[in-house]
Amino acid sequence: MLDLVGTLVFALSGGLLGTRRGLDLFGVLVLAFVTAVAGGIMRDLLIGAVPPASIATWQPLTISVAGGLLAFRFSGWLDRLRSPVLFFDAAGLGVFAVTGTQKALDYGLDPIMAAVLGMLSGIGGGMVRDVLTAQVPCVLRSEIYAVAALAGAALVAIGPRLGLSPAAVLLPGAALCVFLRMMAIYRGWSLPSARSKARAPETDIR
Repeated sequence: MLDLVGTLVFALSGGLLGTRRGLDLFGVLVLAFVTAVAGGIMRDLLIGAVPPASIATWQPLTISVAGGLLAFRFSGWLDRLRSPVLFFDAAGLGVFAVTGTQKALDYGLDPIMAAVLGMLSGIGGGMVRDVLTAQVPCVLRSEIYAVAALAGAALVAIGPRLGLSPAAVLLPGAALCVFLRMMAIYRGWSLPSARSKARAPETDIR
């Protein structure tokens, strides 16, 4: 169920960004689908869960298309929310990070690598979405993005060592990820970034 929820919110994130970039309906739907499933496909291929769950059944595609249609039809209403794309992206990031970690644990990975795979599940869709819309992916900037996903994934990964059931750590892990991501957005939390001491003059090649 959490995977399906994550699919919907990531599809909304991709669809809304597509409408903001002026894509047509087909482009919005493609961006919604890719954003929703890319991270899960990467995770499943790495742990040997083939065919990936995102393309093995009809539900992810249907939910992604529904999310894209909602974003296309109600983009004006959704834009009244404060930073809707960022909010839906943060929610999808948290959900996919924890469900990806749990699936990796179920496939026998040790907690450290399960957390890394969970992080990849969370950030994969956003990375592909940003690349397709000609943006530098959030994960490569100083914003707290992958670190938020890793924090939520780590909470799920250490749950079994603490004697906690998956149900007891999945929602708190997702909430931790969303909290860190939203604080990074609204409070300016960020990681140190490289600063070049000397910048070459920019050349206009147009």
